[in-house]
Amino acid sequence: MPIIINLDVMLAKRKMRSNELADKIGITTANLSILKTGKAKAIRFSTLEAICKELDCQPGDIMEFIDEENDSN
Repeated sequence: MPIIINLDVMLAKRKMRSNELADKIGITTANLSILKTGKAKAIRFSTLEAICKELDCQPGDIMEFIDEENDSN
């Protein structure tokens, strides 16, 4: 999948646990886990906004696009 989720990195930088973030933004830990593992097919902008507010970051800090077609590795 060309969209990589780096939520674990931001959680570590902010010294926050997944269940704490889930409680603060009002989603289940199971849904946050699906997002963290990259298994989510979509994310609501309201959820993305809440994550960014809680972690004091930008969407690009937690999501990254990798162009697999043009990846030379």
